[in-house]
Amino acid sequence: MNIIRGRKKESAEIEEAMMREPLLGQQDQQPSSQDDSLPNSLLTYLYVGHFLARWGARMWEFSVGLYMISIWPDSLLFAAIYGVVESASTALFGPIVGQWVDRLTYVKVLRLWLVAQNLSFIIAGATVIALVEFSTLKSSNFTAFISLVVLTNISGAVAVLSTLAGTILIEREWVVVISEGHPPENLTKINSIIRRIDLISKLFAPVITGFIISFVSLTASALTLALWNAISVWVEYWLFISVYNGIPALGESSQRRISRLSSSVVGESSSTSQEKESMLSHDEGNSALTQKTWKMNIFEWVPWLDAWKVYLQQDVVLPGVALALLYFTVLSFGTLMTAALEWEGVPAFVIGIGRGISAMIGIGATFVYPVIQSRISTLRTGLWSIWSQWIFLLICVASILVHKSTLSAYLLMTGVATSRLGLWTFDLAVIQQMQDHVPESDRCVVGGVQNSLQSTLDLMSYVMGIIISNPKDFWKLILLSYLVVTLAALLYTFYVYLVRKHLFHFEKLFLHIKWLIGSTADSHSIRNV
Repeated sequence: MNIIRGRKKESAEIEEAMMREPLLGQQDQQPSSQDDSLPNSLLTYLYVGHFLARWGARMWEFSVGLYMISIWPDSLLFAAIYGVVESASTALFGPIVGQWVDRLTYVKVLRLWLVAQNLSFIIAGATVIALVEFSTLKSSNFTAFISLVVLTNISGAVAVLSTLAGTILIEREWVVVISEGHPPENLTKINSIIRRIDLISKLFAPVITGFIISFVSLTASALTLALWNAISVWVEYWLFISVYNGIPALGESSQRRISRLSSSVVGESSSTSQEKESMLSHDEGNSALTQKTWKMNIFEWVPWLDAWKVYLQQDVVLPGVALALLYFTVLSFGTLMTAALEWEGVPAFVIGIGRGISAMIGIGATFVYPVIQSRISTLRTGLWSIWSQWIFLLICVASILVHKSTLSAYLLMTGVATSRLGLWTFDLAVIQQMQDHVPESDRCVVGGVQNSLQSTLDLMSYVMGIIISNPKDFWKLILLSYLVVTLAALLYTFYVYLVRKHLFHFEKLFLHIKWLIGSTADSHSIRNV
């Protein structure tokens, strides 16, 4: 009887435990569902912070040319000098910025980025106010005038470099880390929204800044720029640090970076000690070892050489170069094309409308890209998008053949605006390929070199504008830009062929043809019956 009672007691305990298991399972599942909802809410913080940072950068990007023209009227000299300084600084120091971002923790990069960017814009706004309000400095104290101009250029360059650091941190690092462990379409969606925010800022920030300049003053615009950055920096930091603290994967990734860097430092120190021992014990190999150490020291003193070495070793180097080639162009609503359109007699408000339409089409690309990418893959999306850009730019080539200046100008604007759909779709495709295929340890360095390469080619476009400075010869710049886009399309096509070993599914085409022939034959036989 005791044995039976014992067994009944054991079975009752087992049944009780089994009844408790679903409840425990539900308790275990509840926190995980909450954790899944956290990134969705924190992504809003990420988007808002990105918007605030990009809005300030887009305000400066649009207004700096107007500031420079106002400071030195009837000449594009100061505007061109600023463009050269900005592009050259990114081209030279972009790889170093990428390495710097890679060697610091996420929090340190975040703090330095926000402080440097916003402080630089505040200083630039203050110097512009001084230059506009004290316009007599040009004649009364030329040294002070030039000093303020130089400080404005340096502040703008530092702001652009710090913006690059933020771009690498958010678009190349955080977005990838946040998307890890989730379906691939999540990364595509986040990339599209990030790019959409940037393009919306590019569309509306110049409009609002232009209204302030037109209906208030240049001083009010510069003051608005300074106040915006002074206030938004605190909000941006709170938003980004909330994202960092709320998503554990970011903290874990930052810790992995520290561990990786610590191990690399230990490895370098041990290898250095081994080299010293080898030098002491083997006098015969001194010359070869000294030469090796000398070469290593060169890479240490010129860090961008090491960064370029890392970049060129990546599998996606050809798509990166193809994307960078698209920056060597005048076929955008930039300084050179705007000046040429104005010379052609196109009203300023029409140019502004064209710029707005171009930005809206670019925003449309952020909606089109996820749809296409989900159907034909990232690689093929890039192929179709860059060739669609090439096709629409044929309208710009056709504008060269039109002798009526007004019609030619409108054709040029139409071709540039419509080609933005392919351009920004291709941009998203290449960025996602870099996110997918570049190792975590190289992402920041590759991002810095990529931006440096793009700035170098952008700088070359300014140089070509100086060489071919006559507006009557603008058609030569159009043709040259189109040829460069053609080169970029061919380069990316070659890369796709290397990866897929083919470009088109001819076997599927033959099957469709065979099916059409068969269906036609069946229809004829039915008619004969």
